[in-house]
Amino acid sequence: MRRMSRRGFSVVAAATIAGLATAGDAVAAPGDAAAVPGRRRKKERELRAMWLATVVNRDWPSRPGLTAQQQRSELLAFLDSAVNRRLNAVVFQVRPTADALWPSRYEPWSQYLTGVQGKDPGWDPLGTAVREAHRRGLELHAWFNPFRIANHTDPSRLVATHPARVHPEWVVPYGGKLYYNPGLPEVRRFVQDAMLDAVRRYPLDAVHWDDYFYPYPVAGQTFDDDDAFARHGGGFADRASWRRDNIDRLVHEMSGRIKKTRPRTQFGISPFAVWRNKATDPTGSDTRAGVQTYDDLYADTRGWVTKGWLDYIVPQVYWNIGFPAADYAKLVPWWNDVVRGTGVRLYIGEALYKAGDPAQPAAWQDPAELSRHLTYAEGFGEVRGHIYFSAKEVGVDKIGAMARVVADHYQEPAKPPR
Repeated sequence: MRRMSRRGFSVVAAATIAGLATAGDAVAAPGDAAAVPGRRRKKERELRAMWLATVVNRDWPSRPGLTAQQQRSELLAFLDSAVNRRLNAVVFQVRPTADALWPSRYEPWSQYLTGVQGKDPGWDPLGTAVREAHRRGLELHAWFNPFRIANHTDPSRLVATHPARVHPEWVVPYGGKLYYNPGLPEVRRFVQDAMLDAVRRYPLDAVHWDDYFYPYPVAGQTFDDDDAFARHGGGFADRASWRRDNIDRLVHEMSGRIKKTRPRTQFGISPFAVWRNKATDPTGSDTRAGVQTYDDLYADTRGWVTKGWLDYIVPQVYWNIGFPAADYAKLVPWWNDVVRGTGVRLYIGEALYKAGDPAQPAAWQDPAELSRHLTYAEGFGEVRGHIYFSAKEVGVDKIGAMARVVADHYQEPAKPPR
């Protein structure tokens, strides 16, 4: 989230992605003949959701230290905003930095609530969100970040009882942040346990992860997992293969444990949209992205789909139609082909936050750009809905892009896919 405006995106990752977005890109016509502009079909079931980000108080609460009643009122206003836009789900960030927005057995209360990590806010935000979302006919997907500990590198700033201070050997500083080391089996087990605590407590409609696994690469810096690789990397041809296996294990194990804990709870992941460029791998997308999840984040997002480990996937296709390095009209059909026959539902992550931002390409100054995305995606049968980043923009809607989406595509209510 550039300026924390893209799903909690780090400054470094944002700079990498910013390299894909240059001002003045023209809007191209959709390339798929089946996606005819203006054609509409009634959809009784499709996901219409928004991300509600809490990291650095991006969306909610508006600032740390509000009273419990003020926080609750703001939260309910976001749920009401979703209903008013005819959405049917909210993806609520409840573990932004190895902390919790519920009374966790494993991790401290989030500092984004009170301004003090570990301080009880006097109410249960996640429990309230689940109850009030369901009361409004909304699904509540709980959004967790597995490995990010802090947006700084000073462990002494963490509360004394924080697991990262109790187990300093689990921690790797990198790119101005602290991370848990995915290469340690005990770390992977712990972060799963911490997230499953919420699954046990609440009737969550889904567990949702975003695009952070191994951190986005930072020029000139090394993620120091030498010791973990020496102890656990035997049998792997190279460190990259070992790192991918660590993330594969995390995803596969979590998938099974969610179903065992609460069988009706879905498991979904929202990755950076480029698995690999075609120039790197013939099965990759026709893109020229600077980041490839398989190679740079050690996240085999395509593999998780083909192996059936997920209930849904939401590639963050955060570029306009016709954008040269990563064209919306090329990534949507690529993902459509990936999920076909797997049973994994495909939703598209939409960059509502870019609409009307003067720093973005010219296409994003047009209120109709986002609506054109949905029109284009209607031509692909595996696309089962869209999620918008993020909740603040759903309500504020700077240039009317969300209102245009509602007018063009959401005139009738719809239920989420089964």
